[in-house]
Amino acid sequence: MSSQQPLLDSIAEVARAIFGAKAATIMLHDAEAGELVFAAIAGVGSETLVGHRIPEGTGVSGWVLSARQPVVIENVAEDPRFSDDVAQMTGYMPKGLMAAPLLRDERVLGVLSVLDRPKRAGFSLMEMDLLGLFANQAAIALESGGDGSATGPLAELQARLETLDGERRRQAEALLRALAELL
Repeated sequence: MSSQQPLLDSIAEVARAIFGAKAATIMLHDAEAGELVFAAIAGVGSETLVGHRIPEGTGVSGWVLSARQPVVIENVAEDPRFSDDVAQMTGYMPKGLMAAPLLRDERVLGVLSVLDRPKRAGFSLMEMDLLGLFANQAAIALESGGDGSATGPLAELQARLETLDGERRRQAEALLRALAELL
């Protein structure tokens, strides 16, 4: 386990919790090998996918990596960027997703993806902005060589969000979106 693994796991889990998603993934870019590597997964697929590699130009994550742009896809079956091969490898076929690049200065470190939110229909632009801000903070933490010590606030936020349901969870999520607008 790398010294960054606790940080990566925490980022994926907090992203999954914030958006109430079935899964969240962090794929890191291995520029030398020309691949994206599943570095952390929260939710569906977390037991088996860490360490799996795909060519850097493959699927939605490959597109986000090369375009350095976030993307929201409501129906992956209708999007030509979606890779059925990757879905078959993971054993999970998402219906919708949003993904943002992990950017630091001019370098793209990887891709943060959030898959399927069963509690709500569709992803909003405000949520896309929140994911982008979260991805930026994650990239800063990763580039600084996070050793897991930075996970305290993320882990606390995750734990608190996990205990909320109904109206309290909606209020907490609204607060996070408002914070994202201020930042």
